[in-house]
Amino acid sequence: MQTVTGKSARTTKASLSIAVLALLVGLAAPSGASADEADAKKLLKAMSDYLAAQKTISLQYDTHLEIVTTDQQKLALASSGTVTLNRPDKIRATRTGGFADVEFVFDGKTLTLLGKTANLYGQLEVPGTIDHLVDELREKGRPVPGADLLLSNVYEELMPLVVDAKDLGSGVIGGVECDHLAFRTDEVDWQIWIAQGSRPYPCRYVITSKKVAQAPQYSVTIRDWKTGNEVGAGDFSFTNATGAKKMDLKDLPNLDELPNIFAVGGKK
Repeated sequence: MQTVTGKSARTTKASLSIAVLALLVGLAAPSGASADEADAKKLLKAMSDYLAAQKTISLQYDTHLEIVTTDQQKLALASSGTVTLNRPDKIRATRTGGFADVEFVFDGKTLTLLGKTANLYGQLEVPGTIDHLVDELREKGRPVPGADLLLSNVYEELMPLVVDAKDLGSGVIGGVECDHLAFRTDEVDWQIWIAQGSRPYPCRYVITSKKVAQAPQYSVTIRDWKTGNEVGAGDFSFTNATGAKKMDLKDLPNLDELPNIFAVGGKK
């Protein structure tokens, strides 16, 4: 019999520990599924109602976008940013990562996307609410990451495709005690951690692809949550202070969280 020693032995033990842990998680599935599902839906609805009632919101966030290369290597792209919104129709957001420094401004009529690194910007006339803007950008292939949490009725947006819901108890995100909920659809699994108490805001939102090899994830973690009078006066107009060159919105490079050096389904 071949003997496994040193690092190989430690790796084998770790693999066995993970396998045992996975088995234990499966065996420890909570009972009372109906009540569990009802609690999860109730907590999500409470968060949705709370968000809808906030006319002004500001926050900071961190995101991780996992990708899987054609040789099955999983990579994570990290970025951080800010969001300030004034319902129903004004929003300003920033996102800074390793490949881009982007600003996103909507004044209720015109959307402006500014790529600060390239000093380029594009605009789109799309009068209406923030909800309408999010829908328009999805149709044009420029979805706003984590935009589900910015809409005026999060519950109605997220729940229609859900086939399973679980209340997993408490978790702590950034020192904030949260209710940890897990939901499944045919295409993705998603989890959300909601702050407990009178301000049930989303602290973390994780989406896992079920039909992609190695199940890559997208996650957004929210911090420095402010509402109402806590939010300073927002400026939702675009001023071209840097003399940026205007381009067609669809031609702006490296504005998405997946930069141009990564070709979907390609060899880069």
